[in-house]
Amino acid sequence: MSTEIIKQVFPETLKILSDLIAFKTVSGENNNSLINYCDDKLKALGAESFKTFDKEKKRVNLFATLNAKSGNDQKGIILSGHTDVVPASKSWSTDPFKAKLKDEKVFGRGACDMKGFIACTLAIAPHFTKKDLKRPIHFSFTFDEETACQGAPILIAELKKRNIQNAICVVGEPTNMKIIDAHKGCYEYTTHFEGLAGHGSAPDKGVNAVEYAVRYIDKLMELRNVLKNMTPKDSVFNPPYTTLQIGGISGGIARNVIADKCKVDWELRPVTKSDGEFVNKEMDKLVNENLLPQMKKIYPNSSIKKEIIGEIIGFNREKKSEACELVSAITGDNSREVVSFGTEAGLFQEIGISTVVCGPGSIEQAHKVDEFVTYEQLKKCLIFLDGIKNS
Repeated sequence: MSTEIIKQVFPETLKILSDLIAFKTVSGENNNSLINYCDDKLKALGAESFKTFDKEKKRVNLFATLNAKSGNDQKGIILSGHTDVVPASKSWSTDPFKAKLKDEKVFGRGACDMKGFIACTLAIAPHFTKKDLKRPIHFSFTFDEETACQGAPILIAELKKRNIQNAICVVGEPTNMKIIDAHKGCYEYTTHFEGLAGHGSAPDKGVNAVEYAVRYIDKLMELRNVLKNMTPKDSVFNPPYTTLQIGGISGGIARNVIADKCKVDWELRPVTKSDGEFVNKEMDKLVNENLLPQMKKIYPNSSIKKEIIGEIIGFNREKKSEACELVSAITGDNSREVVSFGTEAGLFQEIGISTVVCGPGSIEQAHKVDEFVTYEQLKKCLIFLDGIKNS
C-alpha cells in the first residue's frame, strides 16, 4: 500500500474503530446494532450478505461477500472477526466504551481484541471494490467468541449448507501481525451438584453438595497430573501437555447449614481431542459409579449434572497451508508460531477451509484494563489487507 493510500484509509480506520468501541457488545448481550452498522457499510459497496441468529435473535452473525460474481471459481478469502468483548471493570482510567486516542494508540474495550481488525477490514473494503479482484472477499463477523465460541458454529453450519467452503480464512485475533498456525482446544464446563439441606449438627441426615463437589475436584486434580504424563512427543505447545484448571466453586448458605447446592467451573485445554475424551470419560465414571450412588442412597432426588459451556476444538498445524502461504507471500514473513489462547480457527479448519490466525495488536493487551492497539499495528494490518487485492 502506498503512502498516499495509507493517508486515505487510516483516518477512516480510526473513525470506524471508535464507532465499534462505542457498541457495548459484551458477550451474551445484544450485538444487533454493531452487526447492522457493519452490514450497512458493506451493502453500500454492493456486498451480498446473510445473517444467522441465536434462538432469541438477540445475538447475530454476519457473513458478507464482495465480488460475488457467478462463475468465479477462485478460492475466496474470509476475513474473520468476533464482535463481542469481555466485561470492563471500574478500574479503567477512562470510559472503556469511548475510544481514546493518545500517544499513537487507540484505547477502549475491544480495541485490540478484536475490533481493531474489524475496523481495518471495513476501512479497506471500498478499495476492494475499485479493483478487479481475482477472488471473492468475505467478511465473517460473529457473536460470543469469548464465551466458548457460541456464535461461530451457527455461522459455519450455514456456510456448509450454502456450500461456501472453497475458501481461505484469516482470523484476525491479535498476533502482532505474526502467523499463528496452531493452538490448543478449549473445553469449558460447569458441574452442578444438588443434595439435601439440613442442620449442621446432623451431617449424616443430609447430602452435602459442597463435599461431593470437593471430591469431584480431587479427581480433576488427579487427572491433571496424569495428563502431564500423556504429553505427545511432537507437541509444539508450551506447556506441551493438556492443561486442566478449576475456575471457581460456589455453594452453601451458612456454616451451620448442610449445603444442598454447589457448582464447579472448570476447563480443559486439550493438545489432542483424545485427551478431552479421556478426562470426560473418567469424570463420568466417577459420577455414575461412585458419587451419585452414594448421594442417592441418602436422598434419591440427588443429582450431578455437567453443563457444557463450550467445546472449542483445537487448531492443528499443517505442513502445507494455503492460508499461511498467502500471508507469507504478502508480508514476506515465513515464520510460524503457536499460541495458548483459543480462537475460531479450528472451526473453519474442521470443514476443510485452510485457516491462519493473524491480526493487529498484542494478546498482552487483550482483556486488560485500558486495553489498546497501536497505530503501527493497525497500519501493518491495512498494508496486509491491501495486499490481498492482488493475491
